[in-house]
Amino acid sequence: MTSGNNSSTHGRTSRGDRPPRNNVALGLRQNLAQFMLLVAVNALVGGTLGQERTVLPLLAQEVFHLDLYTSALTYILAFGVAKAATNYVAGTLSDRYGRKPVLVAGWLIALPVPLLLIFGPSWGWIVAANVVLGVSQGLTWSTTVVMKMDLVGPSRRGLAMGLNEAAGYLGVAGTALATGYIAATYGLRPGPFFLGAALIAVGLGLTVLTVRETHHHAKLEGSHHTSAHAGAHAELSNREVFTLTSFRDKSLSSVSQAGMVNNLNDGLAWGLFPVLFAAAGLSIERIGILAAVYPAVWGAGQLVTGALSDRIGRKPLIAGGMLVQSAALALFATGHNFGTWLAAAVLLGTGTAMVYPTLLAAIGDVAHPVWRARSVGVYRLWRDGGFAVGALLAGFIADAFGIPAAVGVVAALTGASGILVAIRMRGTDHNPETTGLARKSPNLG
Repeated sequence: MTSGNNSSTHGRTSRGDRPPRNNVALGLRQNLAQFMLLVAVNALVGGTLGQERTVLPLLAQEVFHLDLYTSALTYILAFGVAKAATNYVAGTLSDRYGRKPVLVAGWLIALPVPLLLIFGPSWGWIVAANVVLGVSQGLTWSTTVVMKMDLVGPSRRGLAMGLNEAAGYLGVAGTALATGYIAATYGLRPGPFFLGAALIAVGLGLTVLTVRETHHHAKLEGSHHTSAHAGAHAELSNREVFTLTSFRDKSLSSVSQAGMVNNLNDGLAWGLFPVLFAAAGLSIERIGILAAVYPAVWGAGQLVTGALSDRIGRKPLIAGGMLVQSAALALFATGHNFGTWLAAAVLLGTGTAMVYPTLLAAIGDVAHPVWRARSVGVYRLWRDGGFAVGALLAGFIADAFGIPAAVGVVAALTGASGILVAIRMRGTDHNPETTGLARKSPNLG
């Protein structure tokens, strides 16, 4: 295992460099301690985001008195744009300088976020806090994804992504629930954001002191990798990786559009659902429960769906999950009480769990390890751009026709995305014989 302080891991290396094989091995079992540490780190990353899920939509209405949904959702727009752009840069930075420095930088950038949320005197400060949070999340979450892919190699990639995303979204859920109770007891500010500050401090400390570099693992896998489609190789430029992931490759582009639509509906759930529930007379505690159930089911479900995609392939879970999400959103749009919305939250979490780790695993199936971090960054650019698109689309429609109409339109888009995946995406799974990811070394575990 290479040390996070090993200078040979960082900086630009020649294309012919090969990792030292005597102390680097791929596989979940071989790297279990570091893998589980990264799972814990990503739970803290998710918790940093979760501090906002229950509180900020209510803060917009009750403290800053924003009447238009479009105005209230500007913080999600700012977060989505910042995170999407940073995702794209994160892959390139982690290839150039190593994974650990990028992860540490993400935590450092997050430090002022709770202070901005606590002391911000105007809504513009809240929007600025979400720009900073988006940059931090783009660096931290993207890097933990790439590091886990580096460690486990090809055979258990779906399981690895399931564990990663489960930890992150269980962190979101737990913090959303906790901040709901804190807000109900102590008010919307400052109490809930003290929890966020503590999570950031712990995450930064763990990363600096215990996380190790994984770049050599990707180089080892790359030396035994045969691409899943013709013409792809390790010598791709950033532009070529972008066009391949976004448009040219049927599987990669199908994954990118599905990811974008998935986060479009997540942005809707984040920004408008608490307002919808409050308008129906639900208490802050019940709103916190609903805000937590959706990411909790999403998070826990990924413990099953990630590994399942290793067995049955990625495509059925992605297409089916988008259709399940569409049905759940339709239930949200037509519901009027806590019980109906609770059922819809469980269904939405289930559909998202089917999709989320599977999309990342599918990228890993197709992208060459040498440019995989950049491909993940492009995918996450499109995926988290969905937050911005969702904030604008949902805000405009909600202002003109009401929240149920906005939810209905997003439900239709989500269903259409699932159908597109079913038609266009190639079937992939972890099997080297079916994906073309031939490995030649018994050291790949």
